[in-house]
Amino acid sequence: MRYVQLRAFHYVAISGGFSRAAEALFLTQPAISDQVRKLEEEYDVLLFNRHKKQVTLTSFGQQLLEITHRMFDTEQRALELLSESRALRSGTLRIVADAAHHLLHILGRFRERYPDIQISVRSGNTETVIGSLFSYDADIGVLGEVPQGREFDMLKLNSTPIIAFVASGHPLASRQKMSFAELAEHPLIMRERGSKTRQKLEAMAATQDVVLRPAIEAEGREAVREIVSSGGGVGFVSSAEFGKDHGLVPIAIDAPEMLMDEALICLRERSGGKLVRAFWSVASEFASAEQGGSATKPSL
Repeated sequence: MRYVQLRAFHYVAISGGFSRAAEALFLTQPAISDQVRKLEEEYDVLLFNRHKKQVTLTSFGQQLLEITHRMFDTEQRALELLSESRALRSGTLRIVADAAHHLLHILGRFRERYPDIQISVRSGNTETVIGSLFSYDADIGVLGEVPQGREFDMLKLNSTPIIAFVASGHPLASRQKMSFAELAEHPLIMRERGSKTRQKLEAMAATQDVVLRPAIEAEGREAVREIVSSGGGVGFVSSAEFGKDHGLVPIAIDAPEMLMDEALICLRERSGGKLVRAFWSVASEFASAEQGGSATKPSL
């Protein structure tokens, strides 16, 4: 087994094909195919299912990819260490968040300190965030529910209750507080299944023998907000994410408080990366100033 063979396999797996892997590595497709073939022949294994022009990983190939992900990530961290003086003057930090609202002030200060770092921010629910971290498609995640387990380092950003909200012209706009039973009588605009906000709402409503049936199911908070703004019904969000919108009116829920903990997380094994550590340091400053910042964080 040679390094070039593992590298060829890894890039075919993450690129989704031999041609794309060849482009990424500045090699020819026959050269990439030859390296993967030699690796399979030497160990008598099948790493890819090849059907016409489609290439998919076998179960054995998937296991190997999990190892090479760590291998090449460690290689990247070694390169960062060896070129420490340049580590924070280039590169891309990839963030996937269930709500970018929690990052706005952190992003601003990070950009002030590291203006040459590119930042990619994608949205997603809890399952998307965790999946992206494990697949190495993101460096940092922002979640409304902190996952249990030793795989993650975590920094709590805030903790706020879930509220209902309607458009300012909605018949319920004058209400300050409503029970689940009352809310259930109106069209409800709810997040997709997998959303922790929805899970907490449904669980609490069930304790009061109320079933919340969405009139409209929308993917993402922004979609819910847009539908509610148009007068489509009642939406739900944590108070921190409600923000300031004169076209929307918050309504407290008459039930035991349902808190959403918003936290920054990263895979512990990747917490030593310079970009992750730099962003974590900036976020820790805000967390410490606002709430004492209890955190398990990468050492600087």
